[in-house]
Amino acid sequence: MNTVVRAAVLALLLSAFTPFHANANASEPARTVPRAVLLDKIRGGWAGQMIGVAYGAPTEFKSNGRIGEWNLEWKPGMIDNTIDQDDLYVEMTFAKVMDDQGIDAPITAYADAFKISGYHLWHANAAARRLLNLGIPAPWSGHPKYNIHANDIDFQIEADFIGLMCPGLPRLSNRLCNRIGRVMNYGDGLYGGMFVCGMYTAAYFESNPRRVVEAGLACIPGKSGYAQLIRDLLDASARQPNDWRAVWQVIQNKWDKNDPCPDGALAPFNIDARLNGAYIAFGLLFGGGDFLKTMEISTRCGQDSDCNPSSAAGVLGVMLGYEGIPDIFKAEFPRLAGRKFAYTDYSFDDIVRSTETRALAAIRKAGGKVTDTDIQIPAQSPKAPKLEQWNPGNPTARVTVQDPAWTWNGAWSVQDNHRISTTAGNEATLTFNGVAVAIVGQLNQRQGRADVYLDGRKVGTADGYIVERTHDNALWHTYRLKPGPHTLRIVTTPEKDPRSTAAEITLQSAIVYGPR
Repeated sequence: MNTVVRAAVLALLLSAFTPFHANANASEPARTVPRAVLLDKIRGGWAGQMIGVAYGAPTEFKSNGRIGEWNLEWKPGMIDNTIDQDDLYVEMTFAKVMDDQGIDAPITAYADAFKISGYHLWHANAAARRLLNLGIPAPWSGHPKYNIHANDIDFQIEADFIGLMCPGLPRLSNRLCNRIGRVMNYGDGLYGGMFVCGMYTAAYFESNPRRVVEAGLACIPGKSGYAQLIRDLLDASARQPNDWRAVWQVIQNKWDKNDPCPDGALAPFNIDARLNGAYIAFGLLFGGGDFLKTMEISTRCGQDSDCNPSSAAGVLGVMLGYEGIPDIFKAEFPRLAGRKFAYTDYSFDDIVRSTETRALAAIRKAGGKVTDTDIQIPAQSPKAPKLEQWNPGNPTARVTVQDPAWTWNGAWSVQDNHRISTTAGNEATLTFNGVAVAIVGQLNQRQGRADVYLDGRKVGTADGYIVERTHDNALWHTYRLKPGPHTLRIVTTPEKDPRSTAAEITLQSAIVYGPR
């Protein structure tokens, strides 16, 4: 670890462990809210998340790079789907840590809970859990040095609970996001959670969806790619306020390209936090406060089309309050309210109560006051964090193991478009021209380790072991290379994780990235 990187990560850790102190705006009056109103808005936020994810669930990633033209409708029984949705139970893992250890729980507490979680995970979440189990601690588990999914959507879809517990408190929300989001994300991936949570914090006191989106934007660095996209959306929606499809095409043409995720590289699939965050904002901006229309537009934008309407409807649910959500969507909540979400100790009623408790603690922490009937929340303006960005380059090629750019020495077998080594001393050599490369393979409980050499120098070890229910295929990656030709050599070793049942290395392809 070089000195510059060590200093940067130390700064991240210090900020993540620093307790929150009030940052009220002394010149602005505090806002007084009846506790019953606060509770209704919290209930509306959780109900909105549930309704939105249930509404969009049948469409998830079924329209990539195009508008979804499905026949969308709300049907009886759809809400039951929410009990088993990772959009909800993952964030409850982190809520439980805070419920048990308080607002100042350190990043290590969240990482420890995430490391042993038993549910299925993908992308940045999966990479983070894999890394934590391989001994890479947070915040490195979310850093692009180890996690190539750092810009993906993951923290964005599990941050809602933070915004919900920070009514009118965007600085506290950002501080909590900075602590928890680094378990699995970095840069724009981290800002996705801050943007969504910033909208939640504003939704408690704002009835105009556009101003809510602008409030979320104020929570992230203005020079970030994420902020640039949201500004483009705000500008285009102002020019064409009645044609969301035309605006979608404007955003599509500029922003749906060069996704660095190994699954999205050179493919229509895009799990980038920025693009999917824009689809949340699309629903709010063009939905006009109408609950169904907001969900429909966020869903039709495509890509992660259950997560996006979930957050859009969650934010709008806070704006409207539970009582303001149309009855058709709430009809089955009474029978569902006591059922536990998968992998959690929480039912809908439980998570609403715990969020209220955390919100009251947050208000007190920020210098506010709580009585039996009312709460007084100090005015707090958004403050964006310092800019951090990561981009390995633009994907230029997907080099499969059948390509002549690869050469093979030793006992490599061929199976289902993979090359598999089961013994030590086998070598795979790739020649490529670019500034970054990601090796895609098969990660499971049978995989072992391989030494990695770049341009004749050993640069690391690839470990293919991954804990169960953790789905990733990014075996190893590097970036910030000098533009030009490079040679990557992978040499299998007899070493393996003690939990692995074999010492296989399974290779499928390489993603090559060129200069931006």
